[in-house]
Amino acid sequence: MIIIAGYELVDADQRDAVVAAFRDLVTRARAFDGCIHMAMTADSVDPERVNLIEVWRDADALNAWRRRARGPKVGKPKHMEIKRYDATDGGPLF
Repeated sequence: MIIIAGYELVDADQRDAVVAAFRDLVTRARAFDGCIHMAMTADSVDPERVNLIEVWRDADALNAWRRRARGPKVGKPKHMEIKRYDATDGGPLF
Protein backbone atom coordinates (compact mmCIF):
# COMPACT_ATOMS: atom_id res chain seq x y z
CA MET A 1 0.00 0.00 0.00
CA ILE A 2 1.25 3.48 -0.88
CA ILE A 3 0.31 6.54 1.15
CA ILE A 4 0.94 10.07 -0.08
CA ALA A 5 0.40 12.61 2.70
CA GLY A 6 1.22 16.19 3.45
CA TYR A 7 0.22 19.77 2.81
CA GLU A 8 0.92 22.85 0.78
CA LEU A 9 0.63 26.51 1.70
CA VAL A 10 -1.10 28.98 -0.60
CA ASP A 11 -2.35 32.54 -0.16
CA ALA A 12 -5.27 32.50 2.28
CA ASP A 13 -7.56 34.27 -0.19
CA GLN A 14 -6.81 31.56 -2.81
CA ARG A 15 -7.04 28.44 -0.63
CA ASP A 16 -10.69 27.59 -1.30
CA ALA A 17 -10.24 28.17 -5.04
CA VAL A 18 -7.23 25.81 -5.06
CA VAL A 19 -9.23 23.10 -3.27
CA ALA A 20 -12.15 23.59 -5.69
CA ALA A 21 -9.80 23.39 -8.69
CA PHE A 22 -8.80 19.87 -7.62
CA ARG A 23 -12.37 18.60 -7.26
CA ASP A 24 -12.39 16.94 -10.68
CA LEU A 25 -8.99 15.32 -10.11
CA VAL A 26 -10.06 13.93 -6.72
CA THR A 27 -13.32 12.62 -8.21
CA ARG A 28 -11.47 10.89 -11.07
CA ALA A 29 -8.83 9.45 -8.72
CA ARG A 30 -11.43 7.95 -6.41
CA ALA A 31 -12.99 6.15 -9.39
CA PHE A 32 -9.60 4.91 -10.65
CA ASP A 33 -8.69 1.25 -10.14
CA GLY A 34 -6.37 0.95 -7.15
CA CYS A 35 -7.33 4.18 -5.40
CA ILE A 36 -8.41 3.40 -1.86
CA HIS A 37 -8.80 7.02 -0.75
CA MET A 38 -7.97 10.53 -1.91
CA ALA A 39 -8.78 13.91 -0.39
CA MET A 40 -7.53 17.44 -0.86
CA THR A 41 -9.07 19.67 1.78
CA ALA A 42 -8.85 23.10 3.38
CA ASP A 43 -7.24 22.93 6.81
CA SER A 44 -9.58 23.70 9.71
CA VAL A 45 -6.98 25.78 11.57
CA ASP A 46 -4.54 27.37 9.10
CA PRO A 47 -6.18 29.57 6.43
CA GLU A 48 -3.23 29.04 4.06
CA ARG A 49 -2.97 25.26 4.35
CA VAL A 50 -4.33 22.65 1.93
CA ASN A 51 -4.07 19.05 3.18
CA LEU A 52 -3.54 16.08 0.88
CA ILE A 53 -3.96 12.36 1.51
CA GLU A 54 -3.83 9.59 -1.06
CA VAL A 55 -3.96 5.85 -0.38
CA TRP A 56 -3.19 3.46 -3.24
CA ARG A 57 -3.38 -0.33 -3.42
CA ASP A 58 0.16 -0.56 -4.78
CA ALA A 59 2.86 1.25 -6.76
CA ASP A 60 1.50 -0.03 -10.10
CA ALA A 61 -1.88 1.61 -9.44
CA LEU A 62 -0.24 4.87 -8.33
CA ASN A 63 2.05 4.95 -11.37
CA ALA A 64 -0.86 4.24 -13.75
CA TRP A 65 -2.81 7.09 -12.16
CA ARG A 66 0.12 9.51 -12.39
CA ARG A 67 0.39 8.87 -16.14
CA ARG A 68 -3.15 10.18 -16.66
CA ALA A 69 -3.92 12.41 -13.67
CA ARG A 70 -3.60 15.78 -15.46
CA GLY A 71 -3.99 18.10 -12.49
CA PRO A 72 -5.20 21.68 -12.82
CA LYS A 73 -2.86 24.61 -13.28
CA VAL A 74 -3.17 26.58 -10.04
CA GLY A 75 0.23 28.17 -9.69
CA LYS A 76 3.13 27.32 -7.45
CA PRO A 77 2.42 26.94 -3.72
CA LYS A 78 4.33 29.07 -1.21
CA HIS A 79 5.57 25.91 0.49
CA MET A 80 4.96 22.19 0.11
CA GLU A 81 5.61 19.20 2.39
CA ILE A 82 4.27 16.04 0.75
CA LYS A 83 5.84 12.61 1.19
CA ARG A 84 5.33 9.07 0.00
CA TYR A 85 5.08 6.26 2.52
CA ASP A 86 5.20 2.56 1.71
CA ALA A 87 2.96 0.79 4.20
CA THR A 88 3.71 -2.81 5.00
CA ASP A 89 0.88 -3.51 7.42
CA GLY A 90 -2.52 -2.21 8.38
CA GLY A 91 -5.61 -3.22 10.24
CA PRO A 92 -8.61 -2.01 12.18
CA LEU A 93 -8.19 1.20 14.13
CA PHE A 94 -10.01 -0.19 17.17
